[in-house]
Amino acid sequence: MKHDNVIRVLFIESSVEEAELLINVLRNGGIAVRATRATTAEEIQACLDDQAPDLVLMNPDVPGLDAVRVLRQLDASGRDLAAIAVLDHLDDDAVSDLLSGGANGVALRKRHDQILATVHREFQALSTRRQVRRLETALRETERRCDSLLDSSRDAIAYVHEGMHVRVNQAYLEAFGFQEYDDIIGLPILDLISGTHADDFKTALRGVSKGEKSPPPMELLARRDDSSTFKALVEFAQATFEGEACLQIVFRQQTVDAALVAQLYQDPVTGLFNRARTLEHIDEAVAAAAAGRSGQAVVLIEPDNWKELVATAGIANADQVLATLAQRIKETLDEEDVPGVLGDHTFGIVLSPRGDLEHAALTERLRSTIAEAIVDAGTRSFTVTVTVGGTLLAEKNANAETVLDQASAALRNAQNQGGNRVELHDPAAREKADAEREQYWLDLVREALAQDGLRLYHQQIISLQDAAGEFYEILVRMRGPKGDVLPSYFFPVAERNGLLPAIDRWVLGHAIDALAHRENDGLTTTYFVKITAQSLEDPDLLPWLKRRLETAKLRRSTLVIEMPESKVLSMLRKAQEFSAGWRQSGGKFAIEQFGSGLNSFQMLTHVEADFLKIDRSYMIDLPQHPENQKRISEICKEGHTTGKQTVAEWVEDAVSTSLLFACGVDFVQGNFLQEPAKVLAEEYLPV
Repeated sequence: MKHDNVIRVLFIESSVEEAELLINVLRNGGIAVRATRATTAEEIQACLDDQAPDLVLMNPDVPGLDAVRVLRQLDASGRDLAAIAVLDHLDDDAVSDLLSGGANGVALRKRHDQILATVHREFQALSTRRQVRRLETALRETERRCDSLLDSSRDAIAYVHEGMHVRVNQAYLEAFGFQEYDDIIGLPILDLISGTHADDFKTALRGVSKGEKSPPPMELLARRDDSSTFKALVEFAQATFEGEACLQIVFRQQTVDAALVAQLYQDPVTGLFNRARTLEHIDEAVAAAAAGRSGQAVVLIEPDNWKELVATAGIANADQVLATLAQRIKETLDEEDVPGVLGDHTFGIVLSPRGDLEHAALTERLRSTIAEAIVDAGTRSFTVTVTVGGTLLAEKNANAETVLDQASAALRNAQNQGGNRVELHDPAAREKADAEREQYWLDLVREALAQDGLRLYHQQIISLQDAAGEFYEILVRMRGPKGDVLPSYFFPVAERNGLLPAIDRWVLGHAIDALAHRENDGLTTTYFVKITAQSLEDPDLLPWLKRRLETAKLRRSTLVIEMPESKVLSMLRKAQEFSAGWRQSGGKFAIEQFGSGLNSFQMLTHVEADFLKIDRSYMIDLPQHPENQKRISEICKEGHTTGKQTVAEWVEDAVSTSLLFACGVDFVQGNFLQEPAKVLAEEYLPV
């Protein structure tokens, strides 16, 4: 789940500690949570009215509450939400009562993986139901508009179900010489096709009805009610009428040059299908997959190092390079395959049904054929390599957006591994691919640590209260084959292999050196640096940090160590010991994602902090959410009374900045204000 997709969860739980534990389980599983808790029927109703929760995690044994009555109360609210019962142990009768009473699922409290899987499943189901309702509303509106457009269209349009007319427009009646709708409704459409073209029309009709891709516009003789004929260009499309699947067939009476129609579908540079027509072919392939057709694939191809390639060929010859690549692609594909263009230098191909091994062989042949060819551009000749990424089509991923996302992800992953390679998304081979990808990233991380391949970035934190000095968040990137790589790519691998403490030490050490360098230049700077939970397990981290600070001899500059609230809560004693020791040594401590728990300030009675970085979920569409503005004001007010400063992250617009100032926030940070930039290497060389 994406982090900006915050799930509102109502916890029906008598114990705050148990609720916090469940929150940490969800957050550690990558789920962004906005939590509320209720222990009485009145509190539950208030939460339903005010918070509009997505999920309810309930303990069936809360004193004073009857689980089945609570489920009825949730159902009576009229809200579409998912109720999950979290049990201490399984009891067949209790589980049966809960499920029959309306619970969507049950999970054991001690099985964190089960809780995560159940929450993921139910939220996905909830999202799907909401999406279906939105789509149904949009479909009804679209059908209404289409019906209006149908009647006003000058083209003769018919809706056909099982070969029979079920709906036509006025232009259709006039074109075929009928007076009333009743004269044509139920009439076989083949009765209106001249015998010389009836077989071709029947073949096209049968193919489209089976979910095959729509044929190109076909020219034929149409027959009027008085047996006279006229030339028409006929187009087919999948459609629905009154909820039933049918075909939309358009008869265009005007004489149309088929070559001109084909030209409208053509990309002028490559001669392949243009973007619009390529997307139509992908939609058709997806529809066929949804209807049960197997073995198709969608493939994306991009030339490697396109900018350098254009510089080599000359910008005037870039189109010639693309045209040459397109010709190589056409020569390699079979006649049933559909090559087209999806972007400035991105080719999209719908591959006809084959076996998985045949798809792999064909895509590898595409790559190697292009790599072995010599490209002539102007007066220059050179070779070009391409990266191929794609996905196999099946009923399970029969959605155009999903297919393109999967193909694009495969393409980007292959490019991140150096390019000039092929990657096909195949769920059946996911385990093997994941293992190979894991090893690849693990090798990169180890190499980066061994050969100083990490990079420091910083993002300015701007004071809204005129604080003296400069403030920056320190971020880490890793040098990759295609440029610097974000932590989201390599941190999970580093965590699984115990390498996060080494990365933390590299970042901390170089940040201290950069602070010393800036101080020698007369600057007063505060750096915020994250550390991971694995580093808290290292007993030598704090002594090592103290020694590095003593060596740097910082007089005016400050290093702030920060950790997320969920990690602090899950490692409370170690975080308490580290924070106390670090602050005693002259450093400062910050808590990220603050305000995301049920009672965040309760935690501060155990772990002292100098800065509270407010949870980013409060910043999403802040001007439209006065309840978030109120909560931010409360955090600032309570934090200031105990001498703490507040920082708002992920601020993305000027209006939010003004609102945060009014709420009393001390600092703001976000790409709207300044995007992360590299810290110059000489700044973190030891001074």
